[in-house]
Amino acid sequence: MALSTTTLSSAVSVTDNVIKVASATSFTAGDMVLIDQEVMKVTQTYGTAPFTSTTIPVLRGRNGTVNSAHVTTANVTRGLASDFALPPPYADVTYPLIRPRQIISITATSTLTLPPSGEDLTVILNGTSVITLTIPVPTKDMDGCKLDIVGNGAAAHLLTFTGGLSGAGTSYDVFTVNATAPVWVQAIACNGVWVTVTAPAWTGTVTALVGGIA
Repeated sequence: MALSTTTLSSAVSVTDNVIKVASATSFTAGDMVLIDQEVMKVTQTYGTAPFTSTTIPVLRGRNGTVNSAHVTTANVTRGLASDFALPPPYADVTYPLIRPRQIISITATSTLTLPPSGEDLTVILNGTSVITLTIPVPTKDMDGCKLDIVGNGAAAHLLTFTGGLSGAGTSYDVFTVNATAPVWVQAIACNGVWVTVTAPAWTGTVTALVGGIA
């Protein structure tokens, strides 16, 4: 079956055993859902009492994932168990060495909590309302940590890098991203500052760097 996606209509806490979605049609017992980095299993088929609304009963933390809190409007991707299957325990599988990555969703103005040293971070800015996100200065033990900030809707989000990009100060600290289409901003921590990817579509030299569509 093809994967399908809806969104959360209500926030999910670590201990919830149901999720509330924008559309629950076609959800079936045994389906798996992915929200951020957590995989869940649907326990009842839509239309079967008491599952007759957009509240879906689930088993949390499937496939070795961990129960996590999820914000309203976070994407909910549904598929078969086989779509999210892990290799069988007896399989001899060799994986390349990869860095752990956190994926978090943000819906409102806030200050970002940076990942620990050795981890990368992907931040999803949800919706089409402007979000002002403050990004703290990385510590020097975070060298090499990648930060990806991506919008799932079009809005002129404001990204403030404390201390400025490359440590250049407050004249070089604010991105105003393109309001006409979702954008992606990537930076890497190096020597205690955030260094961003250079792109010719970005313009401006002071205060506000306006993000174009690369």
